[in-house]
Amino acid sequence: MNLRDLHYLVALADHKHFGRAAEACFVSQPTLSTQIRKLEEELGVTLVERNPRKVLLTDVGQQIVARARDVLNEVEQIKHIAHRDHDPESGSLRLGIFPTLGPYLLPHVLGTIRERFPRLELLLVEEKTPELVQRLREGKLDAAILALPVHDDTLHAEFLFEEPFLLAAPDKHPLAARRALKLADLENEHLLLLEDGHCLRDQALEVCRMSGAGEKHGFRATSLETLRHMVAANVGVTLLPVLAVQPPIAHTGNVHLTPFRGHAPSRRLAMFWRKSSAMHGFLTQLADVFKKLPRELLDPATLPAAGAPAVVNAPRRHYGAGKSHAKH
Repeated sequence: MNLRDLHYLVALADHKHFGRAAEACFVSQPTLSTQIRKLEEELGVTLVERNPRKVLLTDVGQQIVARARDVLNEVEQIKHIAHRDHDPESGSLRLGIFPTLGPYLLPHVLGTIRERFPRLELLLVEEKTPELVQRLREGKLDAAILALPVHDDTLHAEFLFEEPFLLAAPDKHPLAARRALKLADLENEHLLLLEDGHCLRDQALEVCRMSGAGEKHGFRATSLETLRHMVAANVGVTLLPVLAVQPPIAHTGNVHLTPFRGHAPSRRLAMFWRKSSAMHGFLTQLADVFKKLPRELLDPATLPAAGAPAVVNAPRRHYGAGKSHAKH
């Protein structure tokens, strides 16, 4: 048994197809198939069920793949330790972030990251939270920025900041006349929400539960931008995180933003990585960059008075783009 064969087996488990797995491993399909059979012969078990349409792992195959992932992850950690010892702030880092945060947070931090770690290649992966957590577990990401809580004892959580929510309503909606709101003011309102899989949907549903509000039935958005434009079209009201209304995000007409008073609804963000990661020290340094996000960007008090144009009065800043690759 060798690491190459374990790579082949894990690729087959990921792609469920010999041809696609072979392409991912940059070998021919006969080569990959032969090595999988040799591995089965060496172990004395059947790892995969072969049929013309799809490859399925046997029960023992699934258990061995799980162990193989751990082995390959540990090998990568060994490589990271060696590399970071020579130059701890260089190389590539695969960072996951979810789509209702990435476009609004990254413009404020990428320039700082590039200045602080000029030799770092930051590879950004944008996916919904469940996919990011799975990739973290499998070693396909080095770290991810997620909303708390995340229930996984294998992951370390480094708290970054708390982001308040604002109510977005059409200009002539009764709630748009208020300077600030209490949660109870949402009672009997029906909020526009995101589709399943977005952590922001779960957070908004919790706000609905606490306030006595409900979801507007027959509509679920795929993005915050869709929600914003539905509010502008007088379809209803919604919750928006405060970073999603800060420059450089353009103002949308007929969208009035109102903060909450008292204990405002919010989401708490943290950076997660595997507790076994050899990059713990460096990732702690990277998390510090996100922790130093300017406080005014997270302060609902920067909103103008009711009746004024609904755009947060934060100074425009220019940020350079670091090396990054976003997956949508």
